[in-house]
Amino acid sequence: MEKMRMTSPDLTQVNVEKLLELFPSVATETIREDGTVAMSIDFDLLRQELSDVVVDGPEERYQLDWPGKRAAAFAANTPIAKTLRPEADESVDFDSTRNLFIEGDNLDALKLLQESYLGKVKLIYIDPPYNTGNDFVYRDDFAQSTAEYLAGSGQIDEEGNRFRANLETNGRFHSDWLSMMYPRLKLARNLLTQDGAIFMSIDDAELDNLLRIGKEIFGEANFIGTMVWAAGRKNDSKFISASHEYIVCFARNKAALKEAGVTWKVKKKGLAEIYAEAARIRKTSRDDFAAASKALKAWFSSLPDSAEAKRHKHYSNIDARGVYFADNISWPGGGGPRYDVLHPVTRKPVKVPSRGWLFQSAAMERHVADDRVGFGADELSVPTFKRYLHDTESEVSYSVFYQDGRAASKRLRTLMNGQVFDFPKDETVLQTLIAMTTDGDDIVLDLFAGSGSTAHAVLAQNAQDGHARRFIMVQLDETPAPDSEASKQGYSTIAAVARERIKRAANVIATSTAKAASLDAGYRALRVDTTNMRDVLRDAASLEQLDLGALEENVKDDRSGHDLLFQVLLDWGLDLSLGVEELNIEGRIAYSVDDGALIACFERNVDVATARAIARQEPLRAVFLDSAFSTDSPRINVGQIFAELSPSTDLRVL
Repeated sequence: MEKMRMTSPDLTQVNVEKLLELFPSVATETIREDGTVAMSIDFDLLRQELSDVVVDGPEERYQLDWPGKRAAAFAANTPIAKTLRPEADESVDFDSTRNLFIEGDNLDALKLLQESYLGKVKLIYIDPPYNTGNDFVYRDDFAQSTAEYLAGSGQIDEEGNRFRANLETNGRFHSDWLSMMYPRLKLARNLLTQDGAIFMSIDDAELDNLLRIGKEIFGEANFIGTMVWAAGRKNDSKFISASHEYIVCFARNKAALKEAGVTWKVKKKGLAEIYAEAARIRKTSRDDFAAASKALKAWFSSLPDSAEAKRHKHYSNIDARGVYFADNISWPGGGGPRYDVLHPVTRKPVKVPSRGWLFQSAAMERHVADDRVGFGADELSVPTFKRYLHDTESEVSYSVFYQDGRAASKRLRTLMNGQVFDFPKDETVLQTLIAMTTDGDDIVLDLFAGSGSTAHAVLAQNAQDGHARRFIMVQLDETPAPDSEASKQGYSTIAAVARERIKRAANVIATSTAKAASLDAGYRALRVDTTNMRDVLRDAASLEQLDLGALEENVKDDRSGHDLLFQVLLDWGLDLSLGVEELNIEGRIAYSVDDGALIACFERNVDVATARAIARQEPLRAVFLDSAFSTDSPRINVGQIFAELSPSTDLRVL
């Protein structure tokens, strides 16, 4: 029986395997320090394979570099001996929900999620520290030896601090921020689907650097664009009032999006006001459509420029079908078909556009019959094509948009009965991003969850359109300031604030729409913690004789069956939201995941009857504790039982 790894994947080894698939001739073997043989890459042979495109030595090249980049790249690939422990008491609908809320360092979380969610996340949104000198940068101390990093993963200092203020007086001001972001973005990219995308909020302080590392990691060809969010004037500037921030977007594979004909569209704003005014005008004009159209034009003119409805002022005509605008009916660029179209009153051919008609003759006949062609008083004017507002309610998002930056804070204060979080991201803006890029049961990931705005947005959009999107929130176990409103209300961590915000938002949404009845408003709470296993990364040479007896029981004393189960899910690359059923098999506790996709039994003593009962269920996977077998003989017996009763089961021990 194969033994489970019980660490996050070694991405360096994954890259080695990918290279060997492409260039099998560069494979070689080396001897590790512990005397074991390892598959390696002969770099000289690899250079020969790529000789025409290798840039080497002092040859000039275009690249982004900073002090600490090599260590940051190393940090992304290095495995860690950690796990995600379930916290049922902090969860909502633990047994049935498909949403996740992870508390802990997001670099750790990303490493742990690599296999379970590889290529499965449709949308990633992050609102990282902006590096203004006043916010915090995660303290990943990469300026150390490889051995030190492997031992401690560089996550905390001697006092247990995980993050620190990054002041402009720090000589590594930008380098520290880049080193913090680089490994996280590298790992995040792996999780995106081929048609997925990442949106990243930022301001002027690090916009340039974010664009550069984004283009390096995601590829310049996958850059979608930068949105400018005008959020209102600030009164704290002496020179230029910075009233905007940015949302930078990269696709996982922009070419795949184009090939699939994907377009990102959002519903136009201000439509409800237009429809309401048009209905009022029709009623007062008694369906005199000429008078109604004149009144609608006057209404648009009276609107302030800031009104959302005014952007659609060209929809200024009304007929029995609805609000429309008189669009050009000529062929774009010229060279369109030319034929006679008779005026419905004079019965004479109307004037043909100089560029030709937009439609072929048969299509034009259908549109005329359907009253979608607008004619002038006589045949001397060129007709128009009626484009109705109800047919064009969606549009590609503008790169510049306005949303009052104070509105989200006001709504959160009302929801939480106080200002428990400063500067929350606007959930309505995030809802727009979610609506235009996701549907169905797509997964939305936020690595800097903060107050939980992204989860709120997912719930709101699901309630609006009836879809079943899932969220994964990751938030550092950060303690709010002692004098903050969050502390005064009893929240021990920012994650606790976010979890409560999700609960309250779900309650509000549930009362606002009929579609909320089927809404998955829960989440499984998980916490990043040390591995459940003892000394899993220590090699045999580093163990003293006295350690060997202790390793016979390789599970830590304070870990439960559910703790072990979730680490097994990670190790096997299974979805962490799969249903779990606790079973009693021959008097022993076992866990069935997703109706037999996995059966796990972590009892200290597994007899033949138990193994046989599990094998009869023919699970796809089965796992036992290695220490459950006192000698090799029962282990062999269990292997033979599965070979006989369930030969296709992937059988392992931990």
